[in-house]
Amino acid sequence: MFAASRIQARAFSASARQLSKVTVLGAAGGIGQPLSLLLKMNPRVTELSLYDIRQGPGVAADVSHVNTKSTVKGYQPDDTGAGLGEALKGSEVVLIPAGVPRKPGMTRDDLFNTNASIVRDLAKACAEHCPEANLLIISNPVNSTVPICREVFKARGVYNPKRLFGVTTLDVVRASRFVSEIKGTDPTEEKITVVGGHSGVTIVPLFSQSKHPDLSSNAELVKRVQFGGDEVVKAKDGAGSATLSMAMAGARMADSVLRAIGGEKGVVEPTFVESPLYKDQGIDFFSSKVELGPSGVEKILPVGELDANETQLLEACVGDLKKNIEKGVAFLASNPGK
Repeated sequence: MFAASRIQARAFSASARQLSKVTVLGAAGGIGQPLSLLLKMNPRVTELSLYDIRQGPGVAADVSHVNTKSTVKGYQPDDTGAGLGEALKGSEVVLIPAGVPRKPGMTRDDLFNTNASIVRDLAKACAEHCPEANLLIISNPVNSTVPICREVFKARGVYNPKRLFGVTTLDVVRASRFVSEIKGTDPTEEKITVVGGHSGVTIVPLFSQSKHPDLSSNAELVKRVQFGGDEVVKAKDGAGSATLSMAMAGARMADSVLRAIGGEKGVVEPTFVESPLYKDQGIDFFSSKVELGPSGVEKILPVGELDANETQLLEACVGDLKKNIEKGVAFLASNPGK
């Protein structure tokens, strides 16, 4: 197994008792395949449901041979349209990594129109077939796709703000790794808070709250955390974006939700949720540390004290973030779909 860190060892402990159906929408993609594998290795998952417009059953057949106890079933569209509904029925956690990947020179916003339509249609299916599931959105741009999901669920009268999450875990994972490279420390011991959103300047690492407050003035490090995805896009030279690290981050977030569903106390993850923290500035969603519980969001933790550098970063963040959120809401209003 991949229990290289204490976090992962704890998250995938064989002593886990919670049994859950978890569904991945976009399971045959660059994120979906490794994410499905990591979820198959999680003993908290009893039933793994894998859907994609192509190769959902193929990925499921492959992953099903992994010798862990969970059952796996794959789905793809059929003539009746029942495939997606069957994949979702009874799900407690649904992860959506579906969408097109970034290519060199593309920002997350460049992906907007295509991915927004995909997420909209998948959210409609979730609202119909598993409205009580915890919905974890990975598809970029998260700052806009999460608000789209809210609007879809609200239109159907089934919206629960405690059950909708944008997965921003990768920003924290990157921050801890990059700090460890500079300081020569164990990255699993680096606790870096990252707040805001999940795109460029909306990503705000709070190094002043870590063991290394001196790093707050390291502009190069801050930029690397904010634009770490660009490193991968460039290195893959047109062949994709961050898929493996994103899959790990998505699996970690899913496991935290499952642990909380199972009754574990004190489970805290950074995530992009409907939040009161900056609503007075017209920002409905914000990523910060969130305590999870059986019903989803249990408590939204405050951002905490910032130094002068971080205050400036946050000021830049909120302007872009508000626009991103409004863009998602406006998209659905103009493109309601079928």
